[in-house]
Amino acid sequence: MLFELEPYSIKKEQKQPLLQQELSALTKHHQQHCSDYARLIQTQWPNLSLPVANTQALPYLSVRLFKQIGLKSITDEQVFKTLYSSGTTGTPSRIMLDNQTAAVQSKILVKIMQQWLGKARLPMLIIDHPSVVKDRANFSARGAGIQGLAFMGRNHCYALNDDMSINWPSLEAFCTKFADGPILVFGFTFMVWQHFIQQLISHKKTINLPQATLIHSGGWKKLIDQAVDNQTFKQTAKQTCGISKVHNFYGMVEQVGAIFVECEQGYLHCPSYADIIIRQPNNWQVADFNQPGVVQLLSTLPKSYPGHSLLTEDRGIIIGEDDCRCGKKGKYFKILGRLPQAEARGCSDTFETGQAS
Repeated sequence: MLFELEPYSIKKEQKQPLLQQELSALTKHHQQHCSDYARLIQTQWPNLSLPVANTQALPYLSVRLFKQIGLKSITDEQVFKTLYSSGTTGTPSRIMLDNQTAAVQSKILVKIMQQWLGKARLPMLIIDHPSVVKDRANFSARGAGIQGLAFMGRNHCYALNDDMSINWPSLEAFCTKFADGPILVFGFTFMVWQHFIQQLISHKKTINLPQATLIHSGGWKKLIDQAVDNQTFKQTAKQTCGISKVHNFYGMVEQVGAIFVECEQGYLHCPSYADIIIRQPNNWQVADFNQPGVVQLLSTLPKSYPGHSLLTEDRGIIIGEDDCRCGKKGKYFKILGRLPQAEARGCSDTFETGQAS
């Protein structure tokens, strides 16, 4: 089982057959337990034969389908937790988890992050407000991310108040107690930039956390709109907070757990439990390495819902596999931004035809 392996330990010769086997089994599982998914597969891939010959032959869903219908492979009584995407406009994605899937997601998330943070639980500064995790049965993507990373920390401190202002007394008390040692700082990218770093700058204040590791994710569109790139983000975090170790990670609420963390060379890395395929937007054929296209994500974690093979609405490019200068195995890639809305609709449009009955 891939779950039992270390996150960046296996080469493609070992990984791809295991992925092919486990993802084929998940496809069959969801066909048997999710009637909407089975109908889509029958419509889109009527000649599908499992197990597939390789992971590129796996059927995939458009990620936007999770905004339109409640896809799940469990009964209503088995729903343990519901996750929602954090978009501020439109209908959010709705991801339903049972106990088993939620536990596996947490276990794998911790396993991946230990590669970047070590196994010791660190004092944790959370760049958000505590109300975001109050409803423990229904989490936004932000709440799910905070809850997942909270397992890596101790002495949790929320840096913001509910009105997004900095909680100065809590922040100062945390820094006084822990600034001289290793610290985990976590927040969503836009929250860190807009509601923490920019507030420090506007109040002409700095903090000094030289041994801290800042982990952040999501929200790059808003920063790009402000002409803030990854390098500017890192430089400003260093200037205002004294943090030089900064890792972005890529992931989505539809595939919580098997995240893709940015290495020291600036590339996002696939862990053993997940993979990436780039497809050409005009015909959905698989693109070569170093050819930009639409990102398809594979994950062996989703068992309570059919989210193991998803066509995203992001553009990306695979740089290489197993040979990154950081030493980690697996494919490594970059995200290039969001697709124009029209280009990723093929699968969901077909599904709407398939579900009519």
